[in-house]
Amino acid sequence: METKRLSPNDIETAAHIIAGGGLLGIPTETVYGLGANGLDPGAVKGIFAAKGRPQDNPLILHIPEESWLERYCQDIPQTAYTLARRFWPGPLTMILKRRDLVPDETTAGLDTVGMRCPDCALTRAVIAAAGVPVAAPSGNASGRPSPTTAAAMLEDMEGKIQAILDDGPCRVGVESTIIDLTVTPPRLLRPGGVTLEELEEVLGRVEVDDAVRRLMTPGEQPKAPGMKYRHYAPKAPVTVVKGDPDETAGYIVARMGERSGVLCFDEFQGYFRGHPVETIGPAADQAQHARRIFEALRAFDRLEVTDIWAQSPTDEGLGLAVTNRLNKAAGFHIIALP
Repeated sequence: METKRLSPNDIETAAHIIAGGGLLGIPTETVYGLGANGLDPGAVKGIFAAKGRPQDNPLILHIPEESWLERYCQDIPQTAYTLARRFWPGPLTMILKRRDLVPDETTAGLDTVGMRCPDCALTRAVIAAAGVPVAAPSGNASGRPSPTTAAAMLEDMEGKIQAILDDGPCRVGVESTIIDLTVTPPRLLRPGGVTLEELEEVLGRVEVDDAVRRLMTPGEQPKAPGMKYRHYAPKAPVTVVKGDPDETAGYIVARMGERSGVLCFDEFQGYFRGHPVETIGPAADQAQHARRIFEALRAFDRLEVTDIWAQSPTDEGLGLAVTNRLNKAAGFHIIALP
């Protein structure tokens, strides 16, 4: 199969692929997604096959506007509409009770479903034209770093999907925040472009699921994407070092091997001369960290490295989403300096 690269003018072609049960790479503000008709069990199975994704890992339904919520969800709390008015279109996914027309293949058998309205006018137009919600995980092979450009997605999906709709680089760079509204208090299942602090401004108390900061055990059922499995990982093993940036840089210099690669803040690139280095922006620039983290991790697969050392951002604000992705890429192999 030849994977076509569509332009922003190809909305009808893209919508036809979705409506016809095909697989389409879709741009969003977060990352590129692998989209299919979320109401078509066969199309959804195609997503899992193309990605090599575990079957117990649920998918998110993308819709073009808030009014579509009631088509696919029931017992919707008022807080969902409050959050939608504040953050949609945008990088927020809400876990809600699903209606029966949403198939088990989409929800991994759960009675809940994740709903999101992406902040990408092009993709919203495709969804509206197709007339169905689009189930779409990140458009990478399972376990690999998520793609933030069409070219990065094609590295993993060339020949596996009908087409990819190219709308340029993603603005946010990490996947959406996932908040579970079926429990009290609401529970943060995955940090993302909407920060925990922003959610607390609207919701008050928000619990943070343990899986945000640890690996789930084999017997646990993930309630949202990205919770259970090792994700976002390059081929070489990653070690994350947390602490003051000056101290983490010195720690890495003292322990890195001859063929080690380093992921670091811009200011510390000079510490690691003679080694492959990928930077993620200045230490204080969380937005740049989010935009750069996946491309930086992917870049190491094109380099001759035996292992990767990574400086860790802080956990505040958008940093929680970046550290969550970095820690998962490392399989939670983390060294925390005093």
